[in-house]
Amino acid sequence: MGAVVELKVDRRLQQGMPDYLPARMINEWVYCPRLFHFEQVLGVFADNEHTVEGSSQHKRVDRETKYVPQPGEDSEEPQIVTSLTLSSEADRVIAKLDLAEFKGSSTTPVDYKRGKPMRGENGLAAWPADRVQLAVQAIVLRANGYQCDEGVIYYQQTKQRVRIAFGEEAIGEAKRAIAGAWAAADAVSMPPPLVDSPKCPGCSLVGICLPDETVHLQSKPEPAKTPQFDLFGPDQSVPKKPPASETRLLVTPRADLKPLYLNTHGLRVGKSGDVLKIKERDKVVQEARINEICQVNVFGNVQITTQALQALCIAERPICYFSMGGWFYGVTSGMSIKNVVLRKAQILLSDYDWYSLRIARALVAGKIKNQRTMLLRNHIEPPELELREMRRLVDRAENVTSMDELLGVEGYAARIYFGLFSGMIKGDEHDDEVELSFDFTARNRRPPRDPINAMLSYGYSLLAKDLTVACYSVGFDPMIGFYHQPRHGRPALALDLMEPMRPLIADSAVLSAVNTRMIGQRDFVTAGKSVAMNPGGRKAYLRAYEGRMDTLVTHPDFDYRVSYRRLLEIQARLLAKTIQGELGEYPVFVTR
Repeated sequence: MGAVVELKVDRRLQQGMPDYLPARMINEWVYCPRLFHFEQVLGVFADNEHTVEGSSQHKRVDRETKYVPQPGEDSEEPQIVTSLTLSSEADRVIAKLDLAEFKGSSTTPVDYKRGKPMRGENGLAAWPADRVQLAVQAIVLRANGYQCDEGVIYYQQTKQRVRIAFGEEAIGEAKRAIAGAWAAADAVSMPPPLVDSPKCPGCSLVGICLPDETVHLQSKPEPAKTPQFDLFGPDQSVPKKPPASETRLLVTPRADLKPLYLNTHGLRVGKSGDVLKIKERDKVVQEARINEICQVNVFGNVQITTQALQALCIAERPICYFSMGGWFYGVTSGMSIKNVVLRKAQILLSDYDWYSLRIARALVAGKIKNQRTMLLRNHIEPPELELREMRRLVDRAENVTSMDELLGVEGYAARIYFGLFSGMIKGDEHDDEVELSFDFTARNRRPPRDPINAMLSYGYSLLAKDLTVACYSVGFDPMIGFYHQPRHGRPALALDLMEPMRPLIADSAVLSAVNTRMIGQRDFVTAGKSVAMNPGGRKAYLRAYEGRMDTLVTHPDFDYRVSYRRLLEIQARLLAKTIQGELGEYPVFVTR
């Protein structure tokens, strides 16, 4: 039986919850309680074209007016005030009014929205969330002594105004929404995702929330297992929901941003505006717009100016550092990790051996399945005996009772897999160079003693980097794992997530580079028994690796196609949902 741990805390103290809830967050709670939880409780934000457009449209009313009429001050001519911030002590809410019109003794708030109004029974009507947000503005105006009987919502897409009268019904609706939002802010559990909702496709956090994916996995029957680990007490359970009609692909299949690799000694990276200037001997040899890249990868002796580092941190573009030979050193990133609840759960659960073993068993079983699939797809003639043995090892991995036993199973499977690896190398038997260059008998490292092992080590280092970045983007501490034990300087959780992906990404990139002749004997240097790639070889392998990362693959659980780069983030987010109790078991990616 698994232990049950209760963690009872004051949520506002734990999360640094503000004394006041912003009116915009009341809007989010009415629109989608789950969106509210991500933004207000967990501090997770993301932009899309809708949020960027909305911010741009608000610029004309974002400048604060210096003079604000006082309560009770009558004025014959209307006075317009923009960007006015007021709060209500009694309701613990704060509102930033886009615009307020003061005329006579009456004040009329005007709220700007990017979309269009809904169709009501009597013509145009405001959307419920917008109506409540405007009523909250009326509440704070009244709390500060202003008379406020009606307000206006201006929908910029259609340039139409909708007037809202602040009677008892409208104010009562807003008061109930405020109370509900505060209750949600204090709650431990995350609200369930919306089911097949039309709201989700336009949400900026849909790639973080994964609503359809979560509903689909929650609806799957779970095998008998150790009882669900209850991190926050009895009220935290995995809800059962009816399955959605389909798992919609609500994010782009491929990431829009691409990584930047700097692989030449002596390069210097500066910044001009929003553009990185890469120089060699004071001559600009390359330019890269910051808003078009997802990360910067620095190999060896490459200098980056403070201005460029600051700009990358502000844009939340991580800078990843490697030795010239490909050893992954670490990451510089901005202040983007705010999900304290996830990291506390990660740290707490990692101390429980039974929970770590549960995650580790799934990872290793998935790795062996993917290794077996690689042999079936690529080996010239995979031996039936070894394939049956690997199938048996999957069953053993799923049922081991100790981490030492699991390590033994993984090691045995690796010996079988790498013992057959040469059968996946499509060398021409008449090409002496190929046979000499890519002879492979076993996995070795530190240092690699043949070209295949040199490429495998390089690929695993790149994959560890990409999963470390994924861990940071989700809110994990990449140094605290479940299968790989914490050790100084080792991204244990990234290595955990990497296990089932090794054969599908890094190994596959090696096979692609060799079998398509992207890499040859000319791309390696030998020093004693050590073999390493030269700059040309590293560039060639990077092309093969990035080509693999951009390859679309069908997700076995959701039946949609995404790139491997997008898949890494999805899998990291699914692990977060498992750790936080939304999912009962971690769904390891196993290719079909």
